[in-house]
Amino acid sequence: MKVSLKSGDTLNSFVATNENGHEVKLSGDGSAVGPMQSVLMAIAGCSTIDIVMILEKMRQPLENIEVEVEAERREEIPRTFTKVNLHYKLTGKLKEGKVEQAINSSLDKYCSVSKMIEKSAEISSSYEIVE
Repeated sequence: MKVSLKSGDTLNSFVATNENGHEVKLSGDGSAVGPMQSVLMAIAGCSTIDIVMILEKMRQPLENIEVEVEAERREEIPRTFTKVNLHYKLTGKLKEGKVEQAINSSLDKYCSVSKMIEKSAEISSSYEIVE
């Protein structure tokens, strides 16, 4: 796996590019996604991809999924995360037990990002099912 990062329009904005040419804009001044925000986006993406795949294998009729992530950080430098909460909103005629199992399997076993973050932060989750 390889990525590169180059200065963008200003010295405080950057463009990260992966091996396939996909780009993400980052900044330290609020003009784009901040690096720590990108970590929260990564845990949301990683876990949601897992959850979709797990629910498909369980033959659960998922129609849509959204996730909101909230986090707390240390006041001291380095300002690492201390708490991360992921709230999933799933749409479809889903069995609650299957949804809970899929979320727990992702965060506890499959999502590489959550496994890294859990070394420094408490990770919690919640969900709601909309039919």
